Amino acid sequence: MSDDGRLDGDANADANPNPDADADSDEVDWEMAPDSDADFPADPERVAFLRDIADDIYGESSESRQVSAILYRVSDLYDPDGDTSPEEIYLNVRHIMDIKAQGGIDR
Repeated sequence: MSDDGRLDGDANADANPNPDADADSDEVDWEMAPDSDADFPADPERVAFLRDIADDIYGESSESRQVSAILYRVSDLYDPDGDTSPEEIYLNVRHIMDIKAQGGIDR
């Protein structure tokens, strides 16, 4: 034990630095969005606005492409021909972020 009362070395190496992480992974993701059953009436102006922004920010970086894709998916909520939901968008974005955090899909 060190002078400040902490364990020395690897004595605590197996301890989970985030004990709530395991509990969170057991939760259903879409339940985090209480308004996920909200209606999204067709709004062609909003669709065009979101897609214009998506086109403007699309660039060379993977991050700008990801944000652009997310905006397109959100615009689909307001497109009468779009077939998506807030749950699907959230789960898709979370999947992308998980892959990015792991260092890529090929890892």
